Amino acid sequence: MMKIVTVCGLGVGSSLILKMTVDSAMQQLGIRCAIEHWDMGTIKGKECDLIVTTEGFRKSFAGQENVVFVNNIVDVNETKEKLEKYLKEKGTL
Repeated sequence: MMKIVTVCGLGVGSSLILKMTVDSAMQQLGIRCAIEHWDMGTIKGKECDLIVTTEGFRKSFAGQENVVFVNNIVDVNETKEKLEKYLKEKGTL
């Protein structure tokens, strides 16, 4: 099962909302996954298959290949499109 983490600055507000958005998108794609929401400090010491965060954190994840960036944390369609593209590129979908 794919392990996905949504990330924001404090790991409370935006990442929790994004977690729900990612969950909806992955259900629509028919992919089972476990999703957690973390803050920037916690993500450094954890392992996961995919990180989903906002464009505002792009510099923080420079060079990492397992990150999907979204503009709108409540937009299931945007998130679904970006996840679908990522998963197709990785051969998972």
